Amino acid sequence: MKLFISRIHYKKDLNIYEKSAYFALKFFSLFYNVVSILRNKMYDKKILRSYGSKAFVVSVGNLTTGGVGKTPFTIEAAKYFLSKNKKVAIISRGYGAKLSNNEPNLISDGSGSQFKASVAGDEPVMLANNCKGAYVVTCKSRIKAEKFLMKKYSPDVIILDDAFQHRKIKRDLDVVLVDAKNKFGNGNVLPAGPLRENLSSIERAKKIVVVNKGFNTEKTLKFCDFLKEKYNKDIYLCKMEPSGIYNINSNEQLPLGSKVMAFSAIGQPEGFYDFLKQDHKLVAVLEFEDHHIYDRNDVAKIIEYAQEENIVNIVTTEKDAVKLIDIIKDIDMPVNFYVLKLKSYMDVKEVFGE
Repeated sequence: MKLFISRIHYKKDLNIYEKSAYFALKFFSLFYNVVSILRNKMYDKKILRSYGSKAFVVSVGNLTTGGVGKTPFTIEAAKYFLSKNKKVAIISRGYGAKLSNNEPNLISDGSGSQFKASVAGDEPVMLANNCKGAYVVTCKSRIKAEKFLMKKYSPDVIILDDAFQHRKIKRDLDVVLVDAKNKFGNGNVLPAGPLRENLSSIERAKKIVVVNKGFNTEKTLKFCDFLKEKYNKDIYLCKMEPSGIYNINSNEQLPLGSKVMAFSAIGQPEGFYDFLKQDHKLVAVLEFEDHHIYDRNDVAKIIEYAQEENIVNIVTTEKDAVKLIDIIKDIDMPVNFYVLKLKSYMDVKEVFGE
Protein backbone atom coordinates (compact mmCIF):
# COMPACT_ATOMS: atom_id res chain seq x y z
CA MET A 1 0.00 0.00 0.00
CA LYS A 2 2.84 2.40 0.87
CA LEU A 3 4.49 1.84 -2.51
CA PHE A 4 1.14 2.16 -4.29
CA ILE A 5 0.39 5.54 -2.65
CA SER A 6 3.95 6.74 -3.26
CA ARG A 7 3.60 6.05 -6.98
CA ILE A 8 0.35 8.04 -7.11
CA HIS A 9 2.01 10.96 -5.33
CA TYR A 10 5.30 11.08 -7.22
CA LYS A 11 5.23 9.12 -10.50
CA LYS A 12 3.96 10.32 -13.87
CA ASP A 13 3.54 6.97 -15.64
CA LEU A 14 0.54 5.72 -13.66
CA ASN A 15 -1.22 2.55 -14.74
CA ILE A 16 -5.01 2.29 -15.04
CA TYR A 17 -5.48 1.19 -11.39
CA GLU A 18 -3.29 3.98 -10.04
CA LYS A 19 -5.08 6.57 -12.17
CA SER A 20 -8.45 5.33 -10.91
CA ALA A 21 -7.27 5.57 -7.30
CA TYR A 22 -5.86 9.04 -7.95
CA PHE A 23 -9.16 10.43 -9.25
CA ALA A 24 -11.05 8.84 -6.35
CA LEU A 25 -8.66 10.42 -3.84
CA LYS A 26 -8.96 13.82 -5.54
CA PHE A 27 -12.50 14.11 -4.19
CA PHE A 28 -11.23 13.90 -0.60
CA SER A 29 -8.33 16.24 -1.37
CA LEU A 30 -10.82 18.99 -2.23
CA PHE A 31 -12.19 18.93 1.32
CA TYR A 32 -8.72 18.69 2.88
CA ASN A 33 -7.57 21.66 0.80
CA VAL A 34 -10.55 23.84 1.73
CA VAL A 35 -10.10 23.17 5.46
CA SER A 36 -6.35 23.86 5.23
CA ILE A 37 -6.85 27.15 3.36
CA LEU A 38 -9.55 28.35 5.78
CA ARG A 39 -7.40 27.50 8.78
CA ASN A 40 -4.43 29.43 7.40
CA LYS A 41 -6.60 32.44 6.54
CA MET A 42 -7.88 32.49 10.12
CA TYR A 43 -4.30 32.70 11.37
CA ASP A 44 -3.39 35.32 8.76
CA LYS A 45 -6.35 37.51 9.81
CA LYS A 46 -5.59 36.96 13.53
CA ILE A 47 -8.92 35.21 14.11
CA LEU A 48 -6.79 32.35 15.40
CA ARG A 49 -3.85 33.69 17.39
CA SER A 50 -0.34 32.34 17.79
CA TYR A 51 1.44 32.21 21.14
CA GLY A 52 4.62 34.28 21.35
CA SER A 53 7.81 33.14 23.09
CA LYS A 54 10.57 35.23 24.64
CA ALA A 55 13.08 32.91 22.99
CA PHE A 56 14.14 33.16 19.34
CA VAL A 57 11.96 30.51 17.68
CA VAL A 58 13.04 28.66 14.53
CA SER A 59 10.70 26.30 12.72
CA VAL A 60 12.19 23.57 10.52
CA GLY A 61 9.52 21.99 8.36
CA ASN A 62 8.37 20.93 4.92
CA LEU A 63 5.27 20.91 2.77
CA THR A 64 5.18 17.22 1.90
CA THR A 65 4.79 13.98 3.79
CA GLY A 66 7.75 11.66 4.17
CA GLY A 67 11.43 12.24 4.81
CA VAL A 68 13.12 15.33 3.40
CA GLY A 69 16.07 15.56 5.78
CA LYS A 70 14.59 17.67 8.58
CA THR A 71 16.34 15.79 11.38
CA PRO A 72 19.93 16.13 10.02
CA PHE A 73 19.17 19.79 9.21
CA THR A 74 17.79 20.41 12.71
CA ILE A 75 20.97 18.87 14.14
CA GLU A 76 23.12 21.28 12.10
CA ALA A 77 20.93 24.21 13.15
CA ALA A 78 21.27 23.30 16.83
CA LYS A 79 25.03 22.89 16.53
CA TYR A 80 25.29 26.31 14.87
CA PHE A 81 23.45 28.11 17.68
CA LEU A 82 25.39 26.15 20.31
CA SER A 83 28.64 27.29 18.65
CA LYS A 84 27.43 30.87 19.22
CA ASN A 85 27.17 30.13 22.95
CA LYS A 86 23.39 30.18 22.84
CA LYS A 87 21.28 28.09 25.16
CA VAL A 88 19.40 25.84 22.72
CA ALA A 89 16.29 23.70 23.04
CA ILE A 90 14.56 21.47 20.49
CA ILE A 91 10.86 20.61 20.57
CA SER A 92 9.68 17.47 18.78
CA ARG A 93 6.23 15.94 18.72
CA GLY A 94 7.68 12.50 19.43
CA TYR A 95 6.05 10.33 16.76
CA GLY A 96 6.11 6.60 17.43
CA ALA A 97 6.98 7.00 21.11
CA LYS A 98 5.59 4.91 23.95
CA LEU A 99 5.86 7.94 26.21
CA SER A 100 2.61 9.88 26.44
CA ASN A 101 3.15 13.23 24.79
CA ASN A 102 0.15 14.91 26.38
CA GLU A 103 2.61 16.61 28.73
CA PRO A 104 6.24 17.65 28.10
CA ASN A 105 8.89 14.92 28.32
CA LEU A 106 12.51 15.93 28.87
CA ILE A 107 14.36 13.57 26.55
CA SER A 108 17.73 15.24 27.07
CA ASP A 109 19.08 17.84 29.48
CA GLY A 110 22.02 18.33 27.14
CA SER A 111 23.91 15.18 28.08
CA GLY A 112 22.25 12.85 25.57
CA SER A 113 19.04 10.85 25.52
CA GLN A 114 17.69 9.66 28.84
CA PHE A 115 15.43 7.14 27.07
CA LYS A 116 15.67 4.34 24.56
CA ALA A 117 14.31 5.06 21.08
CA SER A 118 11.61 2.43 21.60
CA VAL A 119 10.30 4.59 24.45
CA ALA A 120 10.94 8.17 23.31
CA GLY A 121 10.83 7.77 19.52
CA ASP A 122 13.58 7.62 16.90
CA GLU A 123 13.86 11.31 16.00
CA PRO A 124 14.01 12.74 19.57
CA VAL A 125 16.69 10.22 20.55
CA MET A 126 18.69 10.93 17.39
CA LEU A 127 18.44 14.68 18.10
CA ALA A 128 19.40 14.21 21.75
CA ASN A 129 22.47 12.08 20.99
CA ASN A 130 23.71 14.30 18.17
CA CYS A 131 23.06 17.68 19.81
CA LYS A 132 24.96 17.43 23.09
CA GLY A 133 24.42 20.65 25.00
CA ALA A 134 20.86 21.16 23.74
CA TYR A 135 17.68 20.37 25.65
CA VAL A 136 15.28 18.07 23.79
CA VAL A 137 11.60 17.93 24.76
CA THR A 138 8.68 16.04 23.24
CA CYS A 139 5.05 17.08 23.49
CA LYS A 140 2.13 17.25 21.08
CA SER A 141 1.50 20.78 22.36
CA ARG A 142 4.44 22.97 21.36
CA ILE A 143 3.04 25.69 23.64
CA LYS A 144 3.16 23.40 26.70
CA ALA A 145 6.70 22.38 25.73
CA GLU A 146 7.76 26.03 25.31
CA LYS A 147 6.34 27.03 28.69
CA PHE A 148 8.07 24.05 30.34
CA LEU A 149 11.42 24.99 28.77
CA MET A 150 11.17 28.71 29.52
CA LYS A 151 10.20 28.10 33.16
CA LYS A 152 12.92 25.54 33.85
CA TYR A 153 15.82 26.44 31.50
CA SER A 154 15.13 29.82 29.79
CA PRO A 155 16.71 28.90 26.42
CA ASP A 156 17.82 31.63 24.03
CA VAL A 157 16.80 29.62 20.96
CA ILE A 158 13.99 27.11 20.50
CA ILE A 159 13.98 24.95 17.37
CA LEU A 160 10.62 23.46 16.41
CA ASP A 161 11.20 20.21 14.55
CA ASP A 162 8.59 19.57 11.83
CA ALA A 163 6.32 22.48 12.73
CA PHE A 164 5.63 24.47 9.56
CA GLN A 165 1.93 23.52 9.69
CA HIS A 166 1.78 24.04 13.46
CA ARG A 167 0.94 27.74 13.72
CA LYS A 168 -0.18 27.85 17.36
CA ILE A 169 3.26 29.13 18.36
CA LYS A 170 4.89 32.12 16.66
CA ARG A 171 8.26 31.72 15.03
CA ASP A 172 10.92 34.27 14.20
CA LEU A 173 12.26 32.20 11.35
CA ASP A 174 10.36 29.71 9.18
CA VAL A 175 12.66 27.40 7.22
CA VAL A 176 11.04 25.06 4.70
CA LEU A 177 12.96 22.09 3.25
CA VAL A 178 12.22 20.79 -0.25
CA ASP A 179 13.54 17.53 -1.68
CA ALA A 180 15.44 18.19 -4.92
CA LYS A 181 14.33 14.93 -6.53
CA ASN A 182 10.70 14.55 -5.47
CA LYS A 183 9.97 18.29 -5.25
CA PHE A 184 6.22 18.70 -4.55
CA GLY A 185 5.15 15.44 -6.14
CA ASN A 186 2.01 15.75 -8.26
CA GLY A 187 1.15 19.08 -6.63
CA ASN A 188 -1.97 17.79 -4.86
CA VAL A 189 -2.75 17.92 -1.16
CA LEU A 190 -3.47 14.77 0.83
CA PRO A 191 -4.64 12.14 0.14
CA ALA A 192 -4.31 12.43 -3.67
CA GLY A 193 -0.90 14.04 -3.35
CA PRO A 194 1.91 14.43 -0.81
CA LEU A 195 1.26 18.07 0.16
CA ARG A 196 0.26 18.72 3.75
CA GLU A 197 -1.26 22.04 2.70
CA ASN A 198 -1.73 24.07 -0.46
CA LEU A 199 1.50 24.88 -2.29
CA SER A 200 0.77 28.61 -1.94
CA SER A 201 1.55 28.22 1.78
CA ILE A 202 5.24 28.29 0.89
CA GLU A 203 4.83 32.08 0.88
CA ARG A 204 4.91 31.93 4.71
CA ALA A 205 8.47 30.61 4.66
CA LYS A 206 11.24 33.14 5.16
CA LYS A 207 13.87 30.80 3.75
CA ILE A 208 13.75 27.70 1.55
CA VAL A 209 16.38 24.98 1.68
CA VAL A 210 16.61 22.57 -1.24
CA VAL A 211 17.95 19.21 -0.06
CA ASN A 212 20.03 17.33 -2.62
CA LYS A 213 20.45 13.65 -1.69
CA GLY A 214 22.91 12.71 -4.40
CA PHE A 215 20.57 13.90 -7.14
CA ASN A 216 21.83 15.62 -10.31
CA THR A 217 23.51 18.84 -9.11
CA GLU A 218 22.88 20.76 -12.34
CA LYS A 219 19.15 19.99 -12.22
CA THR A 220 19.08 20.90 -8.53
CA LEU A 221 20.62 24.31 -9.18
CA LYS A 222 18.06 24.94 -11.93
CA PHE A 223 15.30 24.02 -9.47
CA CYS A 224 16.77 26.48 -6.96
CA ASP A 225 16.70 29.22 -9.60
CA PHE A 226 13.09 28.32 -10.44
CA LEU A 227 12.02 28.62 -6.78
CA LYS A 228 13.86 31.91 -6.32
CA GLU A 229 12.22 33.44 -9.39
CA LYS A 230 8.73 32.13 -8.61
CA TYR A 231 8.58 32.88 -4.88
CA ASN A 232 11.18 35.64 -4.47
CA LYS A 233 12.64 33.91 -1.42
CA ASP A 234 16.13 33.25 -0.15
CA ILE A 235 17.04 29.80 -1.49
CA TYR A 236 19.84 27.64 -0.10
CA LEU A 237 21.27 24.31 -1.20
CA CYS A 238 21.88 21.56 1.34
CA LYS A 239 23.89 18.57 0.14
CA MET A 240 23.23 15.31 1.98
CA GLU A 241 26.02 12.76 1.66
CA PRO A 242 26.98 9.57 3.50
CA SER A 243 29.69 10.06 6.10
CA GLY A 244 30.20 6.29 6.27
CA ILE A 245 28.52 2.91 6.76
CA TYR A 246 29.43 1.40 10.13
CA ASN A 247 28.79 -1.89 11.90
CA ILE A 248 26.29 -1.12 14.68
CA ASN A 249 28.16 -3.29 17.20
CA SER A 250 31.85 -3.01 16.25
CA ASN A 251 31.80 0.36 14.41
CA GLU A 252 33.87 -1.16 11.59
CA GLN A 253 33.24 0.22 8.11
CA LEU A 254 31.47 -1.80 5.43
CA PRO A 255 33.95 -2.79 2.68
CA LEU A 256 33.33 -1.12 -0.67
CA GLY A 257 31.49 -3.20 -3.25
CA SER A 258 29.70 -5.34 -0.67
CA LYS A 259 26.46 -7.13 -1.51
CA VAL A 260 23.86 -5.68 0.86
CA MET A 261 20.24 -5.79 1.89
CA ALA A 262 18.53 -2.59 3.07
CA PHE A 263 15.64 -2.14 5.47
CA SER A 264 14.06 0.98 6.96
CA ALA A 265 10.98 2.55 8.51
CA ILE A 266 11.22 6.05 7.05
CA GLY A 267 9.23 8.13 4.61
CA GLN A 268 10.56 8.17 1.04
CA PRO A 269 13.47 5.70 1.48
CA GLU A 270 14.53 5.98 -2.19
CA GLY A 271 17.33 8.41 -1.33
CA PHE A 272 18.69 5.89 1.17
CA TYR A 273 18.76 3.23 -1.54
CA ASP A 274 20.46 5.60 -3.98
CA PHE A 275 23.26 6.23 -1.49
CA LEU A 276 23.83 2.49 -1.06
CA LYS A 277 23.91 1.88 -4.81
CA GLN A 278 26.78 4.35 -5.24
CA ASP A 279 29.41 2.04 -3.73
CA HIS A 280 27.63 -1.25 -3.00
CA LYS A 281 25.42 -3.90 -4.58
CA LEU A 282 21.89 -3.47 -3.25
CA VAL A 283 20.13 -6.76 -3.94
CA ALA A 284 17.17 -6.78 -1.54
CA VAL A 285 14.93 -4.33 0.29
CA LEU A 286 12.56 -4.69 3.25
CA GLU A 287 10.31 -1.77 4.25
CA PHE A 288 8.32 -1.06 7.41
CA GLU A 289 5.79 1.68 8.16
CA ASP A 290 7.22 5.11 8.95
CA HIS A 291 8.35 5.39 12.62
CA HIS A 292 7.82 1.65 13.16
CA ILE A 293 9.07 0.43 16.55
CA TYR A 294 11.10 -2.76 16.09
CA ASP A 295 10.89 -5.80 18.35
CA ARG A 296 12.69 -9.15 18.39
CA ASN A 297 10.20 -10.64 15.93
CA ASP A 298 11.02 -7.90 13.43
CA VAL A 299 14.74 -8.54 13.81
CA ALA A 300 14.14 -12.27 13.26
CA LYS A 301 12.12 -11.44 10.14
CA ILE A 302 14.93 -9.22 8.81
CA ILE A 303 17.56 -11.90 9.43
CA GLU A 304 15.39 -14.62 7.87
CA TYR A 305 14.80 -12.51 4.76
CA ALA A 306 18.53 -11.77 4.42
CA GLN A 307 19.43 -15.43 4.73
CA GLU A 308 16.85 -16.37 2.09
CA GLU A 309 18.62 -13.91 -0.23
CA ASN A 310 22.04 -15.26 0.83
CA ILE A 311 23.09 -11.87 2.26
CA VAL A 312 25.27 -11.34 5.34
CA ASN A 313 25.49 -7.52 5.33
CA ILE A 314 22.34 -5.61 6.24
CA VAL A 315 22.22 -1.80 6.18
CA THR A 316 19.70 0.55 7.76
CA THR A 317 19.36 4.28 8.46
CA GLU A 318 20.51 6.18 11.52
CA LYS A 319 16.89 6.73 12.59
CA ASP A 320 16.26 2.99 12.48
CA ALA A 321 19.56 2.07 14.13
CA VAL A 322 18.75 3.91 17.37
CA LYS A 323 15.69 1.65 17.74
CA LEU A 324 17.67 -1.55 17.15
CA ILE A 325 20.80 -1.22 19.25
CA ASP A 326 19.34 -2.66 22.45
CA ILE A 327 17.81 -5.61 20.59
CA ILE A 328 20.66 -6.79 18.38
CA LYS A 329 23.38 -6.49 21.02
CA ASP A 330 21.81 -9.41 22.90
CA ILE A 331 21.39 -11.67 19.85
CA ASP A 332 23.97 -14.05 18.43
CA MET A 333 24.04 -12.71 14.88
CA PRO A 334 24.42 -14.84 11.74
CA VAL A 335 24.48 -11.53 9.82
CA ASN A 336 26.10 -8.09 10.18
CA PHE A 337 24.00 -5.00 10.89
CA TYR A 338 25.30 -1.69 9.55
CA VAL A 339 24.09 1.91 9.77
CA LEU A 340 24.47 4.49 7.02
CA LYS A 341 25.25 7.85 8.60
CA LEU A 342 24.49 11.08 6.75
CA LYS A 343 26.14 14.46 6.92
CA SER A 344 24.54 17.67 5.67
CA TYR A 345 26.83 20.08 3.87
CA MET A 346 25.74 23.70 3.68
CA ASP A 347 26.67 27.16 4.93
CA VAL A 348 24.47 27.37 8.02
CA LYS A 349 25.77 30.87 8.69
CA GLU A 350 23.94 32.08 5.59
CA VAL A 351 20.67 30.53 6.72
CA PHE A 352 20.77 31.56 10.35
CA GLY A 353 22.47 34.87 10.46
CA GLU A 354 26.02 35.72 9.58
